Amino acid sequence: MAVFLGIAFHSELPAQKAPVRSTKSQVSMNSDALIYNILKSKPAIFDSVISGPVDRRVQILYTRIERDKKGQPHFTDHTYRANADEYHYPASTVKLPVAILALQKLNELQKEGLDRNTTMLTDSASPEQTPVLGDRSAADGRPTIAHYIKKILLVSDNDAYNRLYEFLGPDYINATLHRMGYTNTALVHRLSLPLTMEQNRHTNPVRFLSHDGKLVYFKPAQVATWVAPKLDIQLGVGYIGKEGLVNQPFDFSNKNRFPLADLHRIIRSVLFPESVPNKQRFNLTKSDLEFLHQYMSMLPGESDDPRYEATDYWDTYVKFLYYGSEKNTYDPNIRVYNKVGDAYGFLIDGAYFHDVKNNAEFILSALIYCNSDEIFNDDKYDYDAVGFPFLKELGRAIHEHQTLKK
Repeated sequence: MAVFLGIAFHSELPAQKAPVRSTKSQVSMNSDALIYNILKSKPAIFDSVISGPVDRRVQILYTRIERDKKGQPHFTDHTYRANADEYHYPASTVKLPVAILALQKLNELQKEGLDRNTTMLTDSASPEQTPVLGDRSAADGRPTIAHYIKKILLVSDNDAYNRLYEFLGPDYINATLHRMGYTNTALVHRLSLPLTMEQNRHTNPVRFLSHDGKLVYFKPAQVATWVAPKLDIQLGVGYIGKEGLVNQPFDFSNKNRFPLADLHRIIRSVLFPESVPNKQRFNLTKSDLEFLHQYMSMLPGESDDPRYEATDYWDTYVKFLYYGSEKNTYDPNIRVYNKVGDAYGFLIDGAYFHDVKNNAEFILSALIYCNSDEIFNDDKYDYDAVGFPFLKELGRAIHEHQTLKK
């Protein structure tokens, strides 16, 4: 568990701008020598990715953590191609800020009897919306904010994210994140649902009930008024549509935006809140932080509620950095507090590593593009051949660097 103590700052991540179309990888793009040298020191593993014919749009952020004699953590940031101008689809990484904001919203409401374990019933206000009046994955059958967050952090559950998105609404999500300095983030839609942008602006009514069935809090159906700045984000050379292959770039202009630097900062802010400026600290209680830390690092097999079958959700299921996609035995000496994402060929992981055996700590966030044919929705992505092995070896290489430098 992270200790929240006084901080000394050594560097800051690069300033962000609005994302645009990808450009060819350049080592000089907001990079320093350290990560590049680590990658080049293992050419058999990394050269095909960073120097190969396919632009993998790799970005890496590495925060080295060292503690002084008083146990106070000191941070030094290193980057490789850190570039908010280069769009990537953030996939499930957007679930982390929404989970955190759900806890913050409860604290802001200050309603007696309303907390993360209060029964949360989602109703519907239009035909495309779906209600939730129970949760079979919960031991007591009750949907709650706590249970949704557990499912997000343990196995990256899409419906759990959608329900918290509906509780918060895109106006609250984006206004809060922008006020905290994450101005290039835009979370504008649910996940894995065939809804239009207009439909995603409409969120369900939600009721919170006490154990005896009395109404504690009601959030009515809402329509978001904030509209994300229009950007022209066209990627690839084609995509599979309803009628088959369409030979034109795929339009990501109305998709979620969440730069890797924002993911990296948010992980740091919930693990080490005193290490970030006041405006980037979420309004969370000590109990909230402990809850997030517990489930960011918990393995599916360690969870009793909800329960997961090891055949479907092995211990390293959503630990891409250091483990890739392999069903490896989890190293008990290393706890990984993280959130992953994978969709449209983009593979992402942001993680805080704590190696108790070697007394080593660091934060590592990385993304890689795994779509060699540049066709979207054809299910021909290079996750297994390129993406997972790269993230696995990257996590191990940075861990090796961190421990050897102790």
